[in-house]
Order: sequence, then structure tokens, then C-alpha cells
Amino acid sequence: MGGGVSSAIARALGAGHTDRARRLVVHALIIAAGMAAAFTVLLLAFANPLYRLLGGQGESLANALAYSNIVFAGAITVWLANTLSSILRGSGNMRVPAAALIVAACIQVPLSGSLVLGWGPMPRLGIIGAAIAYVFAFGFAAIVMLPVVFRRASALRPRREDMVLDRRLFADILRVGGLSVLNSFITVLTAVALTGYVGRFGPAALAGYGVGVRLELLQIPIVFAIGQALVVLVGTNIGAGHIARAKHIGWTGTAISAAVCLAIGGTASIFPLAWVGLFSADAAVLEAGSTYLRIVGPFYALLGASIALYFASQGAGSMLRPVLAGATRLVIVLVGGAIAGSLTAIFGVVATGILVSAALMVWFVARARW
Repeated sequence: MGGGVSSAIARALGAGHTDRARRLVVHALIIAAGMAAAFTVLLLAFANPLYRLLGGQGESLANALAYSNIVFAGAITVWLANTLSSILRGSGNMRVPAAALIVAACIQVPLSGSLVLGWGPMPRLGIIGAAIAYVFAFGFAAIVMLPVVFRRASALRPRREDMVLDRRLFADILRVGGLSVLNSFITVLTAVALTGYVGRFGPAALAGYGVGVRLELLQIPIVFAIGQALVVLVGTNIGAGHIARAKHIGWTGTAISAAVCLAIGGTASIFPLAWVGLFSADAAVLEAGSTYLRIVGPFYALLGASIALYFASQGAGSMLRPVLAGATRLVIVLVGGAIAGSLTAIFGVVATGILVSAALMVWFVARARW
């Protein structure tokens, strides 16, 4: 949803419509409040049956509920902090959101330990302490960013006349943010399906696969940083009518992301034990993890390119085809994983899914009329 907020505001500011940007701030905060309320109500009402469905029982269920009730009661802090961060990023301000969230993380970790274990004067609250620290950290980040958005000199500070709601402005955010939510669901479902397929070959295979995927996940924050810049730069140029420049920025960011992921994936595919060996000395785990990296690692460059083009498409406000590319990868994984007869074949399915979805993403963006 944050991508939808950043994209809409960047396009408005690029077009010189600061009044529209201010109104989008109001609509973004209303969406955040609505989504937070939905999470709070649904999880407080249905957490017990949901966690039981996931296998929770006894003490584990009690701890899950104790943690969940506090975290989701404070869902507004998470939505507010991340929405304010997206608003500021949409205006080109990357420094304040980054600083606020970094400081919040630095507060959360020691505060969580203190409240869970009862360090110093802090009460020993167990898992509830971790939930309190989580909500507090996001609340802190929101408090830091709120005055930056609403300060008197801010171009984003809404005025009284900006409080009028317009469904077209909601649509401007949701046509990107809503589809991005669907894409997130597709990504999670793909990971769940792959975990289930790999699990058929035993715990060692699952552990090796998990170690390999961990390297994949470590690349996401790097590409995400490039992607956030692409959302703003592409969106601003689209708003200003500089379509060719927006496309050039998108392809440049894609090349950088692909190069970073190629360096990581290429190295891991040649020297897989250097990574897998950090996590296990078990021969079966080492073999499974090494096989995964040798097969999938060379395709990490395409994964990085896909993610970058996805963010560029967010900036352009054109998300349907990129989401379809992700859905295609899910279909390949679901069908290919179901018929794969070996662990190597499943890893081949993973690589094929990355290859096909990346090819589609490149084709879609190349043909897109932003």
C-alpha cells in the first residue's frame, strides 16, 4: 500500500499539483486508519480460531494470543508509521523515514529484551514485552515523522479545504496499492507452496533450501532501496510528462539491481559452501543448499531485475501486468512443483519461474505506454 501512496504523491508533485498531493496525504492516512482498524478487529475477534488452524494449542496458543492481542491492538502505529514514511518518500524525502525507522529498530531490540527478560528496572513480562516493544517502536517512528509532514513550511501539510474526500484520489492510491497487496499475497503463497514441496524430501532438504532462500531474502533490502528511489523518480517524471526519461530511469535502476544480484548469485553458485557452511555442518543440508544455489543462484540477476521493474511500474501507476508476471511464476511453481519427482527438479522449477516471470516483466514494461 505504501508504494501506491508514494507513487500517487510523486506523480502529483511532478505535475506541479501540490494541492492534489496535500489531498492525497489525507486520503492515504484514512486508508491507513481503515486498514489498521480492519487488522485490529479481525485479529482480536478471530485470532484464537486462526492460530488453532495453524496448529497452535496449549502454551504456544496462549503465548501467540498474548503477543497478538497487543500487536494488533496497536496496528495503527504500524500503519501510521509506514504510511507517513511513504508520504515523505513520495516527496523525495528519503532521509527522515530512514532515520526514523532505523532509530525505532535500535530502540525496539534492547527494549524488547529488557521487557521480555526483565533486565534492570524493567518488569519481566515474557512474550508480552516483545509485543509492547514492537508497538512502541512504530509509535516512536510515527511521532517523529508526523510533525515533518504537518509542519507549517511543509508542502504536504493539508489545509482545511483539502479535507474533502474524493473517491478518485482513493482510486489513485488503490490502483497501485491494492494490486501490490495482491502481489504480496502471491509472493507469500509461492514461498508457502515451495516450502511444502521441498518438505516432502525430508528435514535436511528443507533446511538446505531454507539456507539458500535466506541468501535470496538478504538481497531484497538492497533491491528495495533501489526500488524505492525508482518509485519516486519514475513517478515524478511521469507526472511531469517526461515519459522517455521515466523509462530510462526505470531501465537504469533495473540494470543496477540486476548487477548487484548477479554478483551475489554468481558468487554463491560457484562457491555455495561458503554460504551454506555458515549455517550447518550436516552433509545432507550442505548438499541440498549447495544444489539450490548452483541451480537458482545464476538467476538471481533476473530476480533483481524483476523487482526493480516492479517498483518502476509502481511509480508509473501501472501495476496489472507486473502482478500478472508474478502470478505466472506462482502457476509455474504450483504445477511444476506438484509433478517434480526430485529435489533438483523442484529447484529447476524455481529457476524456471524466475526466468519466465522476469521475461514477462521486461516485455510488459518495454511495451507499456506510461
